[in-house]
Amino acid sequence: MHKSFDISLKNISKIEGHTHLDIAVRKGEAISAKLKISENKRFYTNAIKGMPYNGVPLRVARICGTCSPAHLSCSCEAVERAMGIELSEQSKLLREILVMANNIRDHAMHLYFFCLPDIMGKDSVLDFPKKQDYLIHNALHVKEVGNTLCNVIGGRSVHPTFASVGGFTEIPSKEGIKKAISELKEARQFALDFAGTFHEKDLSFKRESNFVALAGKKFSYIDGVIMASSGTAILEEDFRKHLERVVIPYSTSTAFEFDFKDFMVGALARVNMNKPGLNEKTRKDCAEYLKAFPSNDIFHNNLAQAIEIVHCIDRSIEELTSHDFKAEKPVEAKIGKEGIGVGVVEAPRGTLYHMVAVDKNGIVNKSEIIIPTAQNLIHMEKTMVGFVNELLRQGMGKQKISMMAERLIRAYDPCMSCATHFLKIDWREQR
Repeated sequence: MHKSFDISLKNISKIEGHTHLDIAVRKGEAISAKLKISENKRFYTNAIKGMPYNGVPLRVARICGTCSPAHLSCSCEAVERAMGIELSEQSKLLREILVMANNIRDHAMHLYFFCLPDIMGKDSVLDFPKKQDYLIHNALHVKEVGNTLCNVIGGRSVHPTFASVGGFTEIPSKEGIKKAISELKEARQFALDFAGTFHEKDLSFKRESNFVALAGKKFSYIDGVIMASSGTAILEEDFRKHLERVVIPYSTSTAFEFDFKDFMVGALARVNMNKPGLNEKTRKDCAEYLKAFPSNDIFHNNLAQAIEIVHCIDRSIEELTSHDFKAEKPVEAKIGKEGIGVGVVEAPRGTLYHMVAVDKNGIVNKSEIIIPTAQNLIHMEKTMVGFVNELLRQGMGKQKISMMAERLIRAYDPCMSCATHFLKIDWREQR
């Protein structure tokens, strides 16, 4: 309990670069945790300067493969607001379903393949005994229905092409909708069963936090005002005014504070802020699980993601069944004046922000993109210090603490690769 040592988890591969985690313990107390993100800079905000407005969304969607529908939708919204374009109600609905499809697929991969082995006491799903093969089958089924829905609404499961500035270039076919509804209904019970599994989690760590997410009457990933559990409510276009950029000297990733304090975005924040707006069927069948919310337990982020999958399935079935989509052309922009637009979308890992400024010719001259992981970074580090101190008080050893630290990182789901694995752990002990 009075030892001093360092925990170093190195070369954590990430979609947007690499990450290391260093934890310093001095005289039996954790004093710091540093998430060292060493991303390869790809200069997206500079790359789109000088581009015509309508070419921007497909370019910035390449920031992330698994989250491409969220980046595409958020960028389209920013450009539309800069150009004074008003979407039709049908296009808004299609965009909502596209983002929900993204959340089904992304949450399923994270929860069922990266987090489930922790709960089952295994290193990987490949280590599950043969009698549990059905879990992998069910997991793949839920993930695949997300892909199907992306295909039907967006034209492709990754980097969809139908969504564009002003609407959709193509609408889903009746055959595609019928196929999607059938698969969604078939996958629903699997998703509900997995929600029960994550409700029975074996790990907990509570921390008073300021949760931030889009909120409204309905549980929406694209509409609403930005709400903080601290009581702040702001319009989407004012979000940046409350974010303070923080330079992390040991990391190439910029961090952010909300009103000069750390905060958390993501599924936990969304369910905390929007529980009454969840789909009615979801609220009914997940009633026991929803009793946990609002919650300050960081590991409930995984349960919130599991509930969101059920919600996205239920609402998608409801909307696809009740709407008859008609062919319509995307709304055209009127060139001739300068404009600044902000897009805010709830991506799988939290609130995503895009800003774009265009000149009178519709050419981009400024942009900014703030991803959820950057917003969660300071919160992750501070939570890690408290979590490790709790484990030290329990008398846990270094190796076990390392494993638990990985699980806390996975609870935030900062990115796909980070959630997948940590590589070699180096310990340096001082006596």
